[in-house]
Amino acid sequence: QVQLVESGGGLVQAGGSLRLSCAASGRTFSNYARGWFRQAPGKEREFVAAISWSGATTRYADSVKDRFTISRDDAKNTVYLQMNSLKPGDTAVYYCAVSTAGVPAKFSGTYSNWGQGTQVTVSS
Repeated sequence: QVQLVESGGGLVQAGGSLRLSCAASGRTFSNYARGWFRQAPGKEREFVAAISWSGATTRYADSVKDRFTISRDDAKNTVYLQMNSLKPGDTAVYYCAVSTAGVPAKFSGTYSNWGQGTQVTVSS
């Protein structure tokens, strides 16, 4: 059974940093893109970042570009999201997902497996 487990969320002050991890089990995903999405209260889930199967290509939402960095370690079947210069607007539940393709995509329908999410709260 495929399982994605996010960790690393928490409460941080504005300007601080957090590193999210998403560990996969049940199968390997080295041939597939991986992504991060987030959902704030009362809002729809939105794309945050994605990385290609090789790690060579990444995509970011404009709102997090130059602040967040996505990376992957296929030996650990894990994807990471380094979040710097956090803002209160980054407060949300963050979800990791595995794509059905090798290229990073912003559309959530491209992703077939999802984690349960980890809460990130940024205080002002």
